[in-house]
Amino acid sequence: MKLHTIDTGLFKLDGGAMFGVVPKSIWNRLNPADERNLCTWALRCLLIEEGNRLMLVDTGMGNKQDAKFFSYYDPHGDATLLSSIRAAGYDAADITDVLLTHLHFDHVGGATVRDGAAIVPAFANATYWVHAAHWQCAVHPNPRERASFLKENLLPLQESGQLRFLDETPVGLAGIQTEFVDGHTEKMTLPLIEVAGKKVLFCADLIPSSAHVPLPYVMGYDVRPLLTMEEKARLLERAAAEQWVLVFEHDPITEAATVEHTEKGIRINASGRLADFI
Repeated sequence: MKLHTIDTGLFKLDGGAMFGVVPKSIWNRLNPADERNLCTWALRCLLIEEGNRLMLVDTGMGNKQDAKFFSYYDPHGDATLLSSIRAAGYDAADITDVLLTHLHFDHVGGATVRDGAAIVPAFANATYWVHAAHWQCAVHPNPRERASFLKENLLPLQESGQLRFLDETPVGLAGIQTEFVDGHTEKMTLPLIEVAGKKVLFCADLIPSSAHVPLPYVMGYDVRPLLTMEEKARLLERAAAEQWVLVFEHDPITEAATVEHTEKGIRINASGRLADFI
């Protein structure tokens, strides 16, 4: 098995929303905000090679929406989903599976593309995987999350016949387990991957950056923040005990890290690129 981090560019989100109850006087030292109170974040995905399967985990925010939509998020950077897949030695047609941790626009936007007047799956030969309960949450959204679930990112996957649901049906890729968490959104799926004698957890929005490792650092976007804290505590305890490598989807600098127990709780031990650890 081989893993590649896939850079799909950068975007901006409100710092207060990203750090929740943590005061700006503290979080601004970790990820300084601009004059609009926006911080820069990565849109990092993961590519997993295993046998004749090539699985992409999440797809970034894509480029389908109009200028007004993107003006809120200021997407920037030279990398794109396709350019980074090609840099890893593959093309869109080679992707056999797309595992969507959840269906918020910054994780699923690149899953579909415009083809003339139509919107179609970006990966014609891939099976798209999402948890069944989360799909229902996305197509029948609550008021808090409605703006994050965009029908143009979702419905073409179902209409194409390429969508499959994770509930009792696993993705069937050797070396991959799935952890399901409910604090950020209903049944977010975190792949836990065994590679080179180590376990690698793709943290998605449970721990979006290395700055979010301390338990109180929970995003204002989360639907159940206290549950997020419980889920973080449980998985970080396992990560520290077993020396998991954590991959951060939104950290603009740090791709991956290990954690350890300290007097202040579980904190970052070593950090760097994913390739440094496996």
